[in-house]
Amino acid sequence: MDHASVTRRYQFAASHRLHSPLLSEEENWRVFGKCNNPNGHGHNYVLLVTVEGTIDPQTGRVTDVETLDRIVTEAVVDRFDHRDLNHDPEFSSRVTTGENLVRMIWDLLVKRIPAGQLEKVGLVETRDNYFEYSGDLV
Repeated sequence: MDHASVTRRYQFAASHRLHSPLLSEEENWRVFGKCNNPNGHGHNYVLLVTVEGTIDPQTGRVTDVETLDRIVTEAVVDRFDHRDLNHDPEFSSRVTTGENLVRMIWDLLVKRIPAGQLEKVGLVETRDNYFEYSGDLV
């Protein structure tokens, strides 16, 4: 059986403030710098979702991309687009870093995409910041 992977790209815009309640104001500023601005800041995120599997001999595809698009749009894009990430209940006890966001996105998708198909999730936050998560490697 031939295996392959496919990566689809999605976009959403969201704001956030990097701030930890476990740190003092001074420590937050030292650790997060301008990203700790009390007014927050925003990003135009690019989300890369990679799924893998056996190439279907009838369709020539690894997955139904229309279904994948619907899942990602409903679970991620609709939830985060034009929102303040700090107001999302999942971030009530986590800092809204790219690392935490990409892991949360993985958790949202792995429940909805057929078992074993989700290979990795990548998140471009800025020209220089890219985050990637592929599940717990325990």
